[in-house]
Amino acid sequence: MPLTRLNVRLLEVTQNATSLIYAAFKQCYSTESAANIFETGKKMPAEVSRFLNRMTTLSHDSPLEHVKFTFAIEGVSRALTHQLVRYRVASYSQQSQRYVKGTSFNYIIPPLIEKDEVLRAEFIKTMEAIQISYNRLLSRFSEKGITGETANQDARFVLPQATESKIVVTMNCRELRHFFEERCCTRAQWEIRELANQMLEICKRELPIIFANAGPKCIRLGYCPEGKRFSCGRFPLKETVIGGKI
Repeated sequence: MPLTRLNVRLLEVTQNATSLIYAAFKQCYSTESAANIFETGKKMPAEVSRFLNRMTTLSHDSPLEHVKFTFAIEGVSRALTHQLVRYRVASYSQQSQRYVKGTSFNYIIPPLIEKDEVLRAEFIKTMEAIQISYNRLLSRFSEKGITGETANQDARFVLPQATESKIVVTMNCRELRHFFEERCCTRAQWEIRELANQMLEICKRELPIIFANAGPKCIRLGYCPEGKRFSCGRFPLKETVIGGKI
């Protein structure tokens, strides 16, 4: 039951993404067929870039929903995935604790615990004790002739939120930008913030026109909406900007 680390891999991104978004935007304002606009867009990358740079500064975001990214994510805790699946404009396929035994489960150690020798020792001791208890439950179930998912689904109740999980996530560009606004913020919980930052780097590499200025919401707003107590200081506070003091 070793300690494990976050790993994010891009499985798939919509082909001809920029031309597709370009056609979707243009169709809203044109009598021409989106199919023709799409083909034209593939031949005019410079024009497409100029157009999308302008359109992505507006609040007309629905065309971004036509392009999606699919990620394979591992080395994350169940605590993280409980937060992640709150984003409903997305598709998820998560490793099942009912069908996959946890007889040697991996786990995530929070940084504040990992860097303190005493806390880390206590944490690992707890993980090892839970592992022993889980295995004992399965052993007792087996003695009673109960095996497979029937045993796993009840034994899993003792597994901690620190248990490592694997999940496939698909989000469209609009939802990804929203996800980054919320979870790249320094106020976000450390683990999902690390995930969001890695996903953002992949999106910037694959589709820079759409994600060049993506990130915490302060980048788009030009101010911090979190208030003095929670602001990281990167941007001025909302009340300072809205109040006209700068």
